Amino acid sequence: MERNPFTTNGYAGAEYFCDRVSETEIIVDLLSSQNNLALISPRRMGKTDLIRHCLNQPELKDHCYTFEVDIYSTNSLNDFIDVLGKAVLETLRTKGRNVWEGFLNVISSVRSEISFDMMGNPVWGLGLGQITNPITTLGEIFEYLQNANRPCIVAIDEFQQILKYPDGEKVEALLRTHIQRCSNANFIFSGSHRHIMSGMFVTPSRPFYQSVTIINLQPIPLEKYKMFCHSKFQEANKALADDVVEVLYSRFNSTTMYLQKVMNILFTMTDEGETCTADMIDAAVKRLLDFASDTYETILCQMPEKQRNLFLAISAEGRAESISGGQFVRKYRLPSSSSVLSAVKGLLDKDFVTQDKGTYSTYDLFFVEWLRMKKMI
Repeated sequence: MERNPFTTNGYAGAEYFCDRVSETEIIVDLLSSQNNLALISPRRMGKTDLIRHCLNQPELKDHCYTFEVDIYSTNSLNDFIDVLGKAVLETLRTKGRNVWEGFLNVISSVRSEISFDMMGNPVWGLGLGQITNPITTLGEIFEYLQNANRPCIVAIDEFQQILKYPDGEKVEALLRTHIQRCSNANFIFSGSHRHIMSGMFVTPSRPFYQSVTIINLQPIPLEKYKMFCHSKFQEANKALADDVVEVLYSRFNSTTMYLQKVMNILFTMTDEGETCTADMIDAAVKRLLDFASDTYETILCQMPEKQRNLFLAISAEGRAESISGGQFVRKYRLPSSSSVLSAVKGLLDKDFVTQDKGTYSTYDLFFVEWLRMKKMI
């Protein structure tokens, strides 16, 4: 079976990874020099794959233990400890018994809750309520990181999520204390809410102030992505018209995930020896939207009316400014400025829209395409 080179389900290796040469070099050099980093960009721009690509470089892969922790779905310190402990154990269990036993010996507060599979390997399967003393368990995990027989790198994705915990400010301070004392581990804090992430690291009163090197991830340059796409089509004895990537790049605001998903379909639609042209783009996008249509319909139906109307207005505008101003309210026949302010809070909390420097836009660009296809905007 022909391998589609436009991967859509995570990092597939350097062969299928586009550019980011300078970013990779900078990140690897900083981590190799024992620096902590904050990697900030909108979601779907490729932060996670970039981190995996960096951690897969020999300078880090061959000399460090690397742990990837996604805390997007966590809601409390207990949840955080659960995904952190699981990430550590799942990595160490591939390194041999002596390595993972060293971790189990340290986490005595939950050691009795660890189960074993049929091969005798440990499984982190802690259920709700089994972390009875989270402060102790967190301290034990950091004790392991400090005393591990290799330097450790911990990449925490969607780090701003800790501020949504009931005791978020205390968790922020607690983590900073542990990280400051852990000289054997370095951390990558990645996040997609620019204003929240920046506030955590550049506000003097915050625990993480000036504790990291901040990297704001920019889109892959158009020419670099064009070269990548053309080379992958050529390797498969297919051709790609010059304007295809340019059209997509403009249509989807240079956002990596959307480019990859559409290119994946276009590659499939193009037979060997044939040429992919720009007039195939609409059919490729429609195929993707048809897959998601029921989901989008359900989401829209479940939105409260005021949120739905504002969501449609922001989607129609593309990049909306002064959304509580009279001009915007009148243009989209919204009830009032106060109702807009109330509705946008709910949309931001649910990640339906994003805000950057006072400008609002819809997170899911495919959702916007679907709304246009259904003639709702």
